[in-house]
Amino acid sequence: MTDVVRVGVIGTGFGASTVAPAFDAVDACTVVDVVTPRDEAAVAALCGRADLDLISVHSPPFLHLEHVRRAIDAGHAVHCDKPFGVDADQAAAMTELAKEAGVVNLLNFERRFDPGRERLRALVREGAIGEPHHFQYSRHIAYPGRPWNWLYSKDLGGGWLAGQGSHLIDCCRWMFGSEIVEAAAVTRTTVAERPGPDGELLPCDADDGFVASLRTATGVTAVIDCAIEAPVNTGERTAVFGSTAMLELDDEAVVRRTAAGDVETHAIDFQGKVPLNLSMERWAARICDAVRSGVVEPGWPTFDDGLACAVVMDRMGR
Repeated sequence: MTDVVRVGVIGTGFGASTVAPAFDAVDACTVVDVVTPRDEAAVAALCGRADLDLISVHSPPFLHLEHVRRAIDAGHAVHCDKPFGVDADQAAAMTELAKEAGVVNLLNFERRFDPGRERLRALVREGAIGEPHHFQYSRHIAYPGRPWNWLYSKDLGGGWLAGQGSHLIDCCRWMFGSEIVEAAAVTRTTVAERPGPDGELLPCDADDGFVASLRTATGVTAVIDCAIEAPVNTGERTAVFGSTAMLELDDEAVVRRTAAGDVETHAIDFQGKVPLNLSMERWAARICDAVRSGVVEPGWPTFDDGLACAVVMDRMGR
């Protein structure tokens, strides 16, 4: 492999708008090509190229298994987006393929590299709240008139539980260093039909909002309340409660509060960037390091993490 990591991206949505620019922002990394996931010939040609080191898969979930298999069969390192396949069976199949081939495999839980979440996790692990007891997250998004796509079809691997809940399930596993042993969700589909590519109304059978409850093996409980169909936008609210204090993450800082009324503010430097874009750039740099060295550092998400999350979501009845 050359010193420059050469990346092929499958996906002309998030892959083209966010992932490809993130890789291009990394020193000694270049995006060679971006192809649409629905052009089978283009995907096959990309995966068959000898001048690539990494295939980054950002196709809809129902195409993940096919595209990951093509990348692995060609001997490439592979990075795959979440939700990881349409169910845990597909996630397990992709994980096994990567292990049998011995290729570097990475999962796009890029929010692990959000500076705010990193600071929150560090404070929890430093004992800033004593023993962690409870995790709470909420965000509601107003997106009127959003057109129909895979996100609104169960068969295609859609649903907001899969699309956004996967990140939060992973956040709980990563933040508290413990597997999820109990999980349940109540989902809703607020909008029953959305306009398709030709303007016709298509049915939506996947959830556009959910409330989930979790418990880790160490006894930390979690409640996650999310929707992509709401009358107004609400910002992300992330809080962790412990035996001696609580932490709350907003768009600018992590704030620690105690029962005695003490308040500590830990400012977060987002470098003037959108947190998602910054998180993706920071993860892309680490992906390139892993591809270059063949070593995935502890805490960097792999297919095993995608599989663990898929098992939890299947348990929730997605």
